[in-house]
Amino acid sequence: MKHTFEQRVFYADTDCYGVVWHGSYLRWLERGRVELCEQLGHSLLKLTEEQDILLPVINMNVKYKMSAKLNDEIIIESEISKFNGFSVSFKQAIKLKSTGKTLIEAEFEAVATSRSTGKLYRRMPEILAKTFEGELKCLQPA
Repeated sequence: MKHTFEQRVFYADTDCYGVVWHGSYLRWLERGRVELCEQLGHSLLKLTEEQDILLPVINMNVKYKMSAKLNDEIIIESEISKFNGFSVSFKQAIKLKSTGKTLIEAEFEAVATSRSTGKLYRRMPEILAKTFEGELKCLQPA
């Protein structure tokens, strides 16, 4: 399942040249991951409060290919690309709506930790593992 949403570039997202500041892309990518998890049935707030699970990012690879500018309409795409029982990887892209050109390609890896102890879970908790495994099965060709 791929999650997408559209975003207009506002003045607060840009630098003094009207070009998107690099940190703005990271906010939009995080929103994409959070909303993808919600689309899969997992509120990150409920996971934290009810299941004692946090999903911190441990690795990110962001390739900046082209800059967005003030008032551009962009599309943010997010999907799960890997799950190994311990960590989950999200493949993401930001594209210019008018042309479809890719501005950003990114991959983020997250693990599960306990909110109360701060310790890393040795395996992804079952509530998430089932979802991530199921999602990858859906993405594989029949």
